[in-house]
Amino acid sequence: MEKLALFGGAPVRTKPFPKWPRFTEALKNNLIYTLEHDLWGVGSDAISRFEKAFAEYHDAKYCISTSSGTTALWVALKAAGVKAGDEVIVPPYTFIATASAVLMANAIPVFVDVELDTFNIDPERIESAITEKTKVIMPVHIAGNPAQMDKISALAGKHGIAVIEDAAQAHGAEWKGRKVGALGLGGIFSFQTSKNMTAGEGGAIISDDQEFMDACFAYHNCGRVRGGKWYEHQHLGGNFRLNAMAASMLTTQLQTLEQEMQLRDRNSARLDEALTEIPGLTPVKTYPETTRVAHHIYLARYDRSQFHNIPREKFFKAMQAEGVFTYAGYPPLYREKLFVTDAEEYPWLQNINYREMYFPNTERIANEEAVWLKQNHLLGTEEDIQDIVDAFVKVTNVMRQQPELFE
Repeated sequence: MEKLALFGGAPVRTKPFPKWPRFTEALKNNLIYTLEHDLWGVGSDAISRFEKAFAEYHDAKYCISTSSGTTALWVALKAAGVKAGDEVIVPPYTFIATASAVLMANAIPVFVDVELDTFNIDPERIESAITEKTKVIMPVHIAGNPAQMDKISALAGKHGIAVIEDAAQAHGAEWKGRKVGALGLGGIFSFQTSKNMTAGEGGAIISDDQEFMDACFAYHNCGRVRGGKWYEHQHLGGNFRLNAMAASMLTTQLQTLEQEMQLRDRNSARLDEALTEIPGLTPVKTYPETTRVAHHIYLARYDRSQFHNIPREKFFKAMQAEGVFTYAGYPPLYREKLFVTDAEEYPWLQNINYREMYFPNTERIANEEAVWLKQNHLLGTEEDIQDIVDAFVKVTNVMRQQPELFE
């Protein structure tokens, strides 16, 4: 049996995985063209071109670009009518912005547990969390794996609640053949550095609802309304606009996104096939209605009972020593210090004790089972993916056959 690198053996891999973000000549040329021939902000043709192209690509009528995915969330919530004291249903296993944007809107995040198999919000648990204060259900397509939109949309329609999709990680993902983002009232995307499309920072909102998008325009553009005067402000909005250079970068990446998605599809399928053969490692599942996953992150589950109860963190250290960086990902959101709330700062939360909350599936995923691989691992060659598979096989074989090494 091979000796693990963690204990002095030769690692499976010593070279880095593909770099992300990736420079291209097309990206540079588009940036230079914008710098030399276009406005750099308001009124830029580059921004208009990107918004039109992004909406079309995602099967939506309208798009507004924003300065970040976080600001897109806030804008979308306000445009959906969220006011002080309203409630927004969100999963507790996601990036902090999903919940912090709700707080920024002076509203209350109401957590609903996720499913073990998909890491997505559990639609069967949503209805019991709905109250007369519920204004929005905000599912997250975690790692680009679409949430159960049929059931969520049916619940929302039954109770007269809006659905805002947090598709920050789901560029190009599909539900029943249609790209996510405009399946409900609207949806948001992020273009932060790690995302599958990136301008360093940035975001977007898409929708088929013109009234909603008119409200988004106001909230993202200093409270101005379409057709109004420049110094006419009807809403409490902010300057959350995207700049033209970022728009130029993103328009270029729309032209290569499909090719990159095909590569991620192939490499994720290879990892799924390999991990299915390793007892104790299980790829995250998708719904039958999911026709495409964006594969922003590769997710799997670790079952320590299959490895003599060796903690997941020791598994991570062994994998990292082999040159494959696996890690835990998100903690439960309600455990973040943000939610140890100061009643003077968040008076609308003074009767809510997040420290006492416990969602068993989220706790189990976050603290024991989740295994993450960053998306750049999925952009490599067949040999790169084979190195990942070999590391998984090598580490799990030693853990299973020589557990005493991990004591």
